[in-house]
Amino acid sequence: PDEFPFRAQDFGRYDESRDTNFYAEPRFVTHIDDGAIKALTQFYADNLPASGQDDVAILDICSSWISHLPQGYTAGTISGLGMNEAELQANKQLTDFKVKDLNEDPTLPYADNSFDAVLNAVSVDYLTKPLQVFQEIERVLKPGGLAVMSFSNRCFPTKAIAIWTETGDPDHVLIVGSYFHYAGGFEQPKCKDISPAKMPFFGGGDPMYAVYSRKARTA
Repeated sequence: PDEFPFRAQDFGRYDESRDTNFYAEPRFVTHIDDGAIKALTQFYADNLPASGQDDVAILDICSSWISHLPQGYTAGTISGLGMNEAELQANKQLTDFKVKDLNEDPTLPYADNSFDAVLNAVSVDYLTKPLQVFQEIERVLKPGGLAVMSFSNRCFPTKAIAIWTETGDPDHVLIVGSYFHYAGGFEQPKCKDISPAKMPFFGGGDPMYAVYSRKARTA
């Protein structure tokens, strides 16, 4: 479609109470299993700028006490934007952080063209204004900068948007890809199934997907 294909009700939630209340108490837990965490960390290792570069800036939105970056990964700036101050304070890889509810105000409090990468781990399904957030991601990325949205099939179901809870993983890939497409200013988005290999007879762990794109280098 030529225009953003989703309706306002697609972004409704079962629990429409203020997110600041829901996230008021810190949750020092991981929302995906160890295999999925390892897979995401490896994806970051393979795709983010190399560690130790002082001129590199990373932004982790919907951040918390862990960003799943490779152990020892450093950059000139690793900024976190999240909902709970205690969780963000506990994240030792961040160089700075801000507390903000993007569902109340989707504006990112950063300058244009300021980040080499913007990350969002297992939280894209909670965004009620995703188009505006993705437009903001495009604005704050440097030309050629990378945006990575990763997700599994785990969520807080009362806070996830309706279109997410009513659909499955293949649809989720298309939904997130459409956010990039309709936000404008991004290259064609890509998807990678980074789910850890399943062991025969032992069942599988959490699936893990990355939908990612780069900001176009020229307008």
